[in-house]
Amino acid sequence: MKSYLQKVKEAVDLLKKHITIPPDIGIMTGTGLGESLESLQITATLDYGQIPNMPQSTVQSHHGRLVIGTIGGRGVIAMQGRFHLYEGYSPLEVTFPIRVMQAMGVHTVILTNAAGGLNLSFKAGDIMVIADHINLTNENPLVGINEDSWGTRFPDMTSVYDPHLVKLVEKAAKAHDISMRKGIYVGLKGPSLETSAETRFLRLIGGDAVGFSTVQEAIAAVHGGMKIMGLSTITNINDPDNPVPDTEEAIIKVAQTASSKISAIIKSIVKDMAEK
Repeated sequence: MKSYLQKVKEAVDLLKKHITIPPDIGIMTGTGLGESLESLQITATLDYGQIPNMPQSTVQSHHGRLVIGTIGGRGVIAMQGRFHLYEGYSPLEVTFPIRVMQAMGVHTVILTNAAGGLNLSFKAGDIMVIADHINLTNENPLVGINEDSWGTRFPDMTSVYDPHLVKLVEKAAKAHDISMRKGIYVGLKGPSLETSAETRFLRLIGGDAVGFSTVQEAIAAVHGGMKIMGLSTITNINDPDNPVPDTEEAIIKVAQTASSKISAIIKSIVKDMAEK
């Protein structure tokens, strides 16, 4: 049976054949956000099925493609569609792309997602830069024997989302006249949406937005020594006192309308990073 390390290596070996500029930035796109890569100059596109050991995305609006290219001359590897615990994948499978990126030399990861708003001052269509997260999935990709070549046994999680990148996000949003929120993302396993009682609890513990992704990838990226930036598109507002049923189609539609905003922010951030 192949080890996890072997599986990662096989994927990396295949991807290196399609790369001209080594990537130092990795991007993970969430629900309805596959089009947020407008600023990427694409040099190669591979379906996940073409990549050894890569899981397959089963969620509507997750394209299931890996895109290689550049933004402002910097090498980028981007995932159009991610994997979730609720699809039945293990934390190691969910974070497989992060380990592939790490092995390819990526040092900055941009994680995007669609999330429900818990903060009642937010509105659908807002973009929230993630300041921190709360992991309520009851899962962790670091459980088991530690791979010392990837990172320390007990990685510090006091500053998951890089403060400098957060400032760059806020600067980019201001330059593009984009309303930007900042808050705490709560990660759940899903796929059932929150009850009104659960929403009250999540607000009570400090959550501003809630979703079914991101935290596993962030943990693995911290373990791998990467800098992390997180962006949530607020697709709906969860008001427990005035609950409104949500549909997947409506959530995707709102997320798609925000794709151009996400793309503009990413392009500006990469430019600022290059000038640092």
